[in-house]
Amino acid sequence: MNRYSSLCDDFYLNMHLQTELELPQQRETVLHYFEQMQRRYPAMKNFYTRERNELVLEEDKDSGGYRWVAIEPKRLCSGTVNPPSIEEALEQHREVLRLAPYALTVSKIDCESLSVMFGFDYTYRGNHNQLIADIIGIPSSLEGLCGRPGSPIIGYEPSIQFTVDEECLTQVRINFETRTTGFHVRTGEFGEEQLSVYLSVRRFDSLAPDDDFVTELDRLATLGVELLDSYLVESVLRPLQSAITTK
Repeated sequence: MNRYSSLCDDFYLNMHLQTELELPQQRETVLHYFEQMQRRYPAMKNFYTRERNELVLEEDKDSGGYRWVAIEPKRLCSGTVNPPSIEEALEQHREVLRLAPYALTVSKIDCESLSVMFGFDYTYRGNHNQLIADIIGIPSSLEGLCGRPGSPIIGYEPSIQFTVDEECLTQVRINFETRTTGFHVRTGEFGEEQLSVYLSVRRFDSLAPDDDFVTELDRLATLGVELLDSYLVESVLRPLQSAITTK
């Protein structure tokens, strides 16, 4: 497995291309695109529709690791769950972006944003919000409020977003998603729910004539891996994993 899978129960690396114009919905065009992806990845055999005209082609989920691609009205998506390597996951996303201009008539000027998202899921039976507070901490100005006796935390999903260029065209977001509710805390009945950590790297605006989707994807992914390895792994992911293991 890839080097991040050992840090969590499930790891996924997804790509999203948001367009200004709606993507084609004609039967022939859509099926041709998915057939091209299936030729590249024959195990993608499950084709279905979701709400809001979302079309999905994916592999079986039974093995715990699988690929999927989707067409939404204004978004082209590609995802891998527990991929064998980061490079294999990125190669799938590159294939989607290589096909997009020809199979779906996606133009560089039609790009509203391009993003990669690194996701980490942890199965934890307990108060997710309190766990995040213990690992990440609470701003000093709020510690008094949250530390009052008989005042357990029932909602805490910190998020930070910053830019890496003066034009604010490339932005990074780190956020958490918890599944603990007030009912769980009140009753003390906690199920084995997924606690998620996300790192998203996104570039906004159309691509320049001398840019291309694949090169831009690689730039975003390289930045994401750099941030993971230099900060998030040791400061957030390993402490979170360790805390869950010892509780």
